[in-house]
Amino acid sequence: MMPRAMEPTSLSAETIERLATALLVLDDALRVTWVNDAMADLLGVGVRRMKGQALAGLLPDGATMLETAVRRLRDGDNLVRWWHVRLTTLARDEHHVDIAMQALGPAHWLLEMHALAPSVAAPRPLSATLRGIAHEVKNPLTGLRGAAQLLTQRSADEGSRKLADMMIEEIDRLAVLADRLLSLGPGARPEPVSVYPLLERVCSLSSGRVGRIDEDYDPSLPDVYGIADRLQQLLLNLANNAIEAGADRLCLRTRVAHGVVLPAGVARTAARIDVIDNGPGVPDDLHDQLFEPMVSGREGGTGLGLALALETARDHGGDLRHVRTAEGTVFSLYLPLHRNEGTAP
Repeated sequence: MMPRAMEPTSLSAETIERLATALLVLDDALRVTWVNDAMADLLGVGVRRMKGQALAGLLPDGATMLETAVRRLRDGDNLVRWWHVRLTTLARDEHHVDIAMQALGPAHWLLEMHALAPSVAAPRPLSATLRGIAHEVKNPLTGLRGAAQLLTQRSADEGSRKLADMMIEEIDRLAVLADRLLSLGPGARPEPVSVYPLLERVCSLSSGRVGRIDEDYDPSLPDVYGIADRLQQLLLNLANNAIEAGADRLCLRTRVAHGVVLPAGVARTAARIDVIDNGPGVPDDLHDQLFEPMVSGREGGTGLGLALALETARDHGGDLRHVRTAEGTVFSLYLPLHRNEGTAP
């Protein structure tokens, strides 16, 4: 039977056990103490066999994930959420799931899983064109890094050395991105990320190319959960697109948004990061195709920056949107906030 603490006043224990939502309860040792039929079906194992099992073995880096979640819940979070987790069942089948975990009394933890449809769970395959571009940039990056290193060694000017060091950092980041496109390097694990160092780097790299950059930040915005270098590249792509389109003024703005409908589900709270520019805007005939690969409103543009930016946003459970307002052209990145997140996807 389910723990007494789970029994709500509006639903019977029997009803809870037959819900289509996959649910299980873990004890303080992170072993299963209760599981409903939907969870047993998802994991491909009988209810009786699940009881007493350690769930960590079913998840990639599962022990670390669960221990971190328990620590956050004890520190006051209402709910901890993971998006697009690869789940390996005891029968060695694989699913992609969204997971939510919350406290259920002082020594039990309730886990809820939602299986994703294959079209949502599977990463979007990169085209041969993108892989070809990644391959072609690898060798030039090596040469550029060597030249930047020589500048740091030979220049007596401290400002020039700092610029060369920045070049090396950016070259190394581009090399990591190229490796990811080619599937050469190990995938980075999502972790808490403060967006403010990312935005400050956008300012540093854009300051010499634009007349003015305004910063309008909400200091209460908590960390997002993601891969920092991918989010950094996304924000840089937005700023670069604006500058290359002719903008001479940028505004970087952060806000907390509520009740945001995202492709991965409804986020009760989400971080909204706006990149606003005073450029000419997106041509009317490109609005519906703006985020598609090889579509660009700029002569000589590849049309890859926004396509990759959207892919990164979606891979983080978020979204990227565009609108033209009195402020100018606004690109808004939405990322779900896991702290106090209460709406299931």
